[in-house]
Amino acid sequence: MTLLITVRILFIITAAVFGFVISVVVNESAPAMADHLYWAAAGFFFSALIVFIEVQTRKAHPKELVIGAGGLLAGLLIAQMICGAVPLSVFASDSRNAWLAARISIYLVLGYVGLVVALRYVDRFDFSNTKFFTNPAGRLAGCKILDTSVLIDGRIVDVARTMFLDGVMVIPSFVLLELQAIADSSDGLKRKRGRRGLDIVKQLQGVVEDNLEIVERALPRGARVDEMLVMLAKEVGGSILTNDYNLNKLAQIHEVKVLNINDLANSLKQVVLPGEELEVYLVNQGKEEGQGVGYLDDGTMVVVDGGAHFLNRKLPVTVTSVLQTAAGRMIFSKLKGQAEAMAR
Repeated sequence: MTLLITVRILFIITAAVFGFVISVVVNESAPAMADHLYWAAAGFFFSALIVFIEVQTRKAHPKELVIGAGGLLAGLLIAQMICGAVPLSVFASDSRNAWLAARISIYLVLGYVGLVVALRYVDRFDFSNTKFFTNPAGRLAGCKILDTSVLIDGRIVDVARTMFLDGVMVIPSFVLLELQAIADSSDGLKRKRGRRGLDIVKQLQGVVEDNLEIVERALPRGARVDEMLVMLAKEVGGSILTNDYNLNKLAQIHEVKVLNINDLANSLKQVVLPGEELEVYLVNQGKEEGQGVGYLDDGTMVVVDGGAHFLNRKLPVTVTSVLQTAAGRMIFSKLKGQAEAMAR
């Protein structure tokens, strides 16, 4: 249980006790215990409402808070104008309590209507030129938040070295704890992956220097790392750097910008068209009889028809077709010139 949750619980309990004490002190006629418990329950529910509002406002964008507060204020001002037009003195003494209850109802209804109407049309307000809204988290506004998969992958170091990524890179402390847990795994492969991720963090510190932030953020009990990454990105107005397909989809659902290293790598692969000539080093046989398989420098697989007889050799080939799949791109080709003749 985090300190913040403990403080909220203590606040609610204190408010309930305070309501009970006020009832005992103020009511000199010593009402029944049920009346004291009524005031304690009132303090409990009122404080719980305050905590609920506080939790909801932490998730809201500053623009939503300001516009919502403006709508609430407008509703209360209209309620004040209506109630102020009818003074309490015009009512008989036995009717004043009813008018007080009506005034409270008017304030509640118009305040609620003003708040809801303002939030309903919040998207129509444009504060894009206002620094307060475009930079809600100071230095971290627009930052790139790195997840575990992109650190284990390691290519982020090369991307950062090229200086194509601007702004601050952020590594939450709970991501480092996840890497440490993987590095301490009893499984040898997982242990290597975790240690590689920690090594990449160290390399990033040397590459980007002052533009790398380690943000201390505790992972609540029962919460998942992916959920916390999305919440942090929404909080600071940043984007997530990841290779994780599921995290990618989760972030899109929450309308958080995602930068996928795999998508970047695929977009930068060499573009080839049927009829172009390549030189490919054949490393193994393909699935079909007579096929050889090689790879371009960017990792693209090249299937060479008739190349099975020329393994461990670099040969000129002619591209016949290109196939784009979910796993990447495959190039199909045939041997060119003398090599093709030798294959016959």
